[in-house]
Amino acid sequence: MTVGVGGKTPEQALAGLTNMTAGMEPIGLGEYQARIAKAQGLMREQGLAALYLDAGSNLRYFTGVKWSPSERMVGAVLPANGALAYIAPAFEEGTIRDFREVEGGIHTWQEHESPYRLLLEVLGGMGIAPDAVVGLCPSLAFFMFDGIRRLGSGYEFVDAARVIDPCRFHKSTAELALMQQAKDMTLEVHKAAASILREGISTLEVAEFIHQAHRKVGAPGSTFCIVLFGEASAFPHGVKHAQVLKEGDMVLIDTGCQLHGYQSDITRSYVFGTPSERQRAFWSLEKAAQQAAFDAARLGAPCGSVDAAARRCLEAGGLGPGYQLPGLPHRTGHGIGLDIHEGPYLVRGDETPLAEGMCFSNEPMICVPGEFGIRLEDHFYMTAEGPRWFTRPSHSIDDPFGLV
Repeated sequence: MTVGVGGKTPEQALAGLTNMTAGMEPIGLGEYQARIAKAQGLMREQGLAALYLDAGSNLRYFTGVKWSPSERMVGAVLPANGALAYIAPAFEEGTIRDFREVEGGIHTWQEHESPYRLLLEVLGGMGIAPDAVVGLCPSLAFFMFDGIRRLGSGYEFVDAARVIDPCRFHKSTAELALMQQAKDMTLEVHKAAASILREGISTLEVAEFIHQAHRKVGAPGSTFCIVLFGEASAFPHGVKHAQVLKEGDMVLIDTGCQLHGYQSDITRSYVFGTPSERQRAFWSLEKAAQQAAFDAARLGAPCGSVDAAARRCLEAGGLGPGYQLPGLPHRTGHGIGLDIHEGPYLVRGDETPLAEGMCFSNEPMICVPGEFGIRLEDHFYMTAEGPRWFTRPSHSIDDPFGLV
């Protein structure tokens, strides 16, 4: 039997977990102010008069306001000079006031009124003339953009990603600490989940355990959870039907949580029982590809070069080429922070230079249709000395968590 797989009841495994969030503080006001100052400097350099930050992670990044996007406009206007201002439905004013970490006037609209007209009035009140360049949040829904565009004759609207991305791509010390702890929490949950596996357990039972385990270590729960057995593990994001575990199955578990908004996302693959020689060979190739990607992450190199290194390794092992199966059907990795998936990406064509503070998943999955899939996913961040792992990669197919 694979080391660390099976042998415990769910109750025993949960009893071995403790809250891991002690001493972890959310992002403070000083950091929000520094983010705003950096964005405003970039806006002035690029000739943008203001940004509109819509509900979601961009609004949270700059203001601390945690708000899910909906059909009602909620956001903030950040001018290139001066204080930001919030836009919200009138009945949400008190909640916005409670959530915000950064002070700013709150401009409200009633249910029958146009928030898009209000946005333009706020811009005018800031002294931003109708011929100015205004950046709109890249996550803004099209119907909102269309409503603003129809009323905002004269303004030049551009993608605000040109300002937002250079801020969010580079994580601060505080952000790295929160992500480190979130990933440490999820790795402990992975170990606990492996320990409860038994023949006949269903993927639904394991997923429910993982939700409970994430809560036990101090998270609100799992942000997401993918549990796959056997042939289903060859589908990167799963299948619609549950599976029941049997001897010799490949197990793939991909899950994560968040800590003060910052995400974890770790995948482990191992065999329930004794690995076959074929499973062993592919698992070793997956580990080699993950290491090749890590080794290729060098400051100044384009993000796409990391993906290329992983593919060279897999192709040398007889897989692919390109996205062909058996092989790697998707990019090698994604950025991570307030969003589980955010830019830049470790994929062919992404020429963004690797730079200090950037954080990525490293997951060059191998899919063997009709048999199994293997994904080893850990994350790394770029330092002045090069890449550094957040979590130690899986040790071996026989001892995936390095317990021996």
